[in-house]
Amino acid sequence: MTVSLEQLRRCHFAVDLGAARTRVFVKGAGLVVDQPSVAAVNTRTGGLIAVGEFAEQMTGRTPSYIRVVRPVSGGTVVDIEMAQRMLRQLLGDKTRRALRRNLRLRAAACTPHDADPLATRATIETLVGLGARRVELVDTLIAAAVGCGLPVERPEATMIMVCGAAATQVAVLSLGSIVTAVRVPVGGEAVDHAIVQHLRHEHALVLPSQSVRPLQVALRGNGLTPHGPASAEIHGRDVVTGLPRSVRVNTAAVREAIQTPLTAVLDGIGRVLRDCPPDLVADLADRGIMMVGGSALLPGFDQMLRQATGMPVHIAERPELCAAEGLGAMLEGRIEPLLLNPLAA
Repeated sequence: MTVSLEQLRRCHFAVDLGAARTRVFVKGAGLVVDQPSVAAVNTRTGGLIAVGEFAEQMTGRTPSYIRVVRPVSGGTVVDIEMAQRMLRQLLGDKTRRALRRNLRLRAAACTPHDADPLATRATIETLVGLGARRVELVDTLIAAAVGCGLPVERPEATMIMVCGAAATQVAVLSLGSIVTAVRVPVGGEAVDHAIVQHLRHEHALVLPSQSVRPLQVALRGNGLTPHGPASAEIHGRDVVTGLPRSVRVNTAAVREAIQTPLTAVLDGIGRVLRDCPPDLVADLADRGIMMVGGSALLPGFDQMLRQATGMPVHIAERPELCAAEGLGAMLEGRIEPLLLNPLAA
């Protein structure tokens, strides 16, 4: 792990800053924030108008003087000041006052695997701006594995795939550490973009931003598998006339359009398995892959992975909350480390 469990137990709150959603876990109170990582700003005054769900509803519907921004991209803070303002509003006055009673306020945060020093520094500065005197960083892969109940501390292989909005992280864990891992810059947003481009080129239709995610309209039923519905009706705006229009889309063509980004994820799984020791690969043949993250709920994604790899594929019970729940479990001391007693001389 990035830090010891003893250091994490001293933390008072934990933050999972994702490209899609921000989650905050407070020790003793549980998950207090689970909102989209979005803020709406008045460009004339610089004032913050809304954050979270309300700000996300404003996307594509605001006048020119209101700008909807996302201060987090790919798990990395790209606008520190806006991220701090967004977090202050999401936490609320009551929670912030309760946290500031701790004179030595400590925080924990998730960071993507192999995050560069600038991204790490941006996460630390964001939480320091909230009053944290010390910030502990935990790899998102470790936090998500703990949150979904994988035995990460045991000497056996577990494979986890964190399906985020901007990237997918795949890793094999053993003895509480990452044996091998890869980060693929393809996530749910890439799948959304592939569908939007397909509808634009094939049907001259522009989709509203709110209609793309979570893709239930175009991929309802069995989703990515051929057993799903043959067609689906989509409502959007005509590219040429600008008028509202409805078209019936062949879902087989949609499945073909999103194969390119999903193939990159399969290549990442292959790279991880090739770099993994043979003994651990033998363990994975029985245990398979655990999928977590919001994009793991893409209909039929698990079935496609199962067919492509020949391995068992499981989706966590609440995949979108695994990283935050894992941080909370480590903060509250619910995870016991594996004790290795040295042999007597």
